[in-house]
Amino acid sequence: MKLAVHFGAGNIGRGFIGALFSQSGYHVTFVDIADQIISQLNEKKHYQVKLATDKQETVTVDNVSGLNNLTQENEVVAAIKDAVYLTTAIGPNILPRIAPLIAKGLTERVKTNSEKLYVIACENQISATDLLKGYIFEHLDDGTKENLAGKVYFFNSAVDRIVPIQNNHGSLDVLVEPYYEWVVETSESIPPIEGMKIVSDLAPFIERKLFTVNTGHAVIAYLGYLENKSTIDQALADEKIVKQVKATLGETGAYLIHQYGLNPEEHSQYIEKIISRFKNAYLNDDVTRVGRSPLRKLGPNDRLVRPATEAAKAGLSYTNLAKAIASALLFDYQEDDEAVKLQAMIKEKGLQAVLKEVSGLDENSEITNEVVSHYNILKK
Repeated sequence: MKLAVHFGAGNIGRGFIGALFSQSGYHVTFVDIADQIISQLNEKKHYQVKLATDKQETVTVDNVSGLNNLTQENEVVAAIKDAVYLTTAIGPNILPRIAPLIAKGLTERVKTNSEKLYVIACENQISATDLLKGYIFEHLDDGTKENLAGKVYFFNSAVDRIVPIQNNHGSLDVLVEPYYEWVVETSESIPPIEGMKIVSDLAPFIERKLFTVNTGHAVIAYLGYLENKSTIDQALADEKIVKQVKATLGETGAYLIHQYGLNPEEHSQYIEKIISRFKNAYLNDDVTRVGRSPLRKLGPNDRLVRPATEAAKAGLSYTNLAKAIASALLFDYQEDDEAVKLQAMIKEKGLQAVLKEVSGLDENSEITNEVVSHYNILKK
């Protein structure tokens, strides 16, 4: 049976990427440090993916197993030697940690296996696979790097599926929204995977997704948090928040239309579709889950700051994006380490210094001034 090795046995790995490989006739070996999940995968060898709909339809995912990358390094290397695909869904910050082990696997693989391997990082990050490749290459000698040519391919991708915090009480089963999108950039002819869309240029897809889905989700979460809403659908029951989200996505949309020549009417329909997905009450998605890791989400290339700086360069409006950035700066949820750290940084250094350090914004830029203005209004 064809093998896919997937780093990250969490809800996205099991409920999205791993499920698609299983449905495409692959055995999926999940690699993770979560002992309980790895043990369950090896014991049960299957789990259910439940759709967040009225009927709660389920799909059985079978032909699965697990390896612990801390205690079963040799087994992971052996799996990489035999795989057709190697994918990740672990969070961009974790990619440098798994790179040395993947490098070991690739080093051994090219000695004995001339079959092609396709490496795809399925993360909410622009050019995540390029980043992963860079981390891996830091641990390869020049000879191995040359040997990878024509044998190991690295493809960037864009992924989109809402997987909320689960109330599954230790079960492997995962609740997901029905909608998903997995777009992979390549001009190669690669083995088909159920639900994978191949494109020659990923940029319009990844930015459309990042600056509509991720930006919209974050704005709802941060505004909802400020208004004491518990879940995303509850936040969207507030017309004031809906209006603000649409205004923000109007600004990201104006940039996307300007940059990629998207059809304005089609993009407007895309925005409405995304907002309707967020209103799915069956997801019961906490604003604190969606808002977590604000330091990463306020990064210069992420969902809030990047569209604002690009809009500014193009001479387009970024007022609502500045308000969204300000709302993220006020996310002080005590159970999120990044939120706690962000608040401590603001207290110690001040807003302008934090925006420079975290978001790469000049302390005297027009965007910074606008963010500070919104921050002071929202804080009241």
